[in-house]
Amino acid sequence: MRRVRYESTGGPLFLEETPVPAPGPGELLVRTEAIGVTLPVVRKVTEAAEPIPLGGEIAGEVAAVGQGVTRFRVGERVTGLCFGHGYADFAVLHEAMASSVPDAASAVDAVALVRSGLVALGALDAARPEPGEAALITAAASGVGHLAVQLAKTRGAGRVVGAVSDPAKTDFVRALGADEVIAYGSPGCPHRPDWGDPVDYVLDAVGGELLTPAVAALVPGGRLVAYSSGGGTIQAYDLLVGAKSVIGFQMARIARGQPELYERWRRELWRLFAEGTLKPAVHGEFGLADAAKAHEVIESRSNLGKVVLRP
Repeated sequence: MRRVRYESTGGPLFLEETPVPAPGPGELLVRTEAIGVTLPVVRKVTEAAEPIPLGGEIAGEVAAVGQGVTRFRVGERVTGLCFGHGYADFAVLHEAMASSVPDAASAVDAVALVRSGLVALGALDAARPEPGEAALITAAASGVGHLAVQLAKTRGAGRVVGAVSDPAKTDFVRALGADEVIAYGSPGCPHRPDWGDPVDYVLDAVGGELLTPAVAALVPGGRLVAYSSGGGTIQAYDLLVGAKSVIGFQMARIARGQPELYERWRRELWRLFAEGTLKPAVHGEFGLADAAKAHEVIESRSNLGKVVLRP
């Protein structure tokens, strides 16, 4: 089978031929049909001290099952988070991280919806939104952000402000249901954005220099949920004077420690998808041989929705 790999920090990515892996106890071997490309994986390629397997969201058909697997059979369509080599024709997926793909959904729908949707829904729940509240969502055109905009409206947000790095993304985010769209510039830009009227909560996927102005955008008592891998620092005084809160959200912690909640969120995402309320957008599809081009799209922050690899 083909697999995408790299040998040193920063790449380059290349295709190699390797034997099809065998699923271990509690694992599924999946013939991949779609693979989601995410910013955390792209950053690991450029920043990790040692090469890592390129994992992430995958969707496809179960080709074999390991010992002890009871929930899935060969031939079923599944999606889930692969912690090993996911950029490949076949990938190993732990049964606990897998979920069924409904008949009405494609593999591309699955990788665009489930993992990104789980992060968006989890971050939204962490903000404890109340009906009628105003929300600010950074990186609103991203794979997670464009779903967060839709979910915030579904949960009754009275006003949703979508923040984007490029004014060219404005129409896309407005079409998702955002009431206002603000361009804050590229990462590292010193420009302090004007968010307009204060908001009750912020879902932040950017971090870094954007954290301080994002906290400043909150009303007294407001909440910021940080789910970015971009880091950043917040002054305690900025929280104290407005009785504001910052909440860190990590999807892996929920998946490992609260599987019932994880499954409930998955069911909610598929229900909203089936109703037509939640519509995942795909920026582009790339072959495995073009994985580097897919990473370039993510690095440039030019994507509108999800970037997907198709074996």
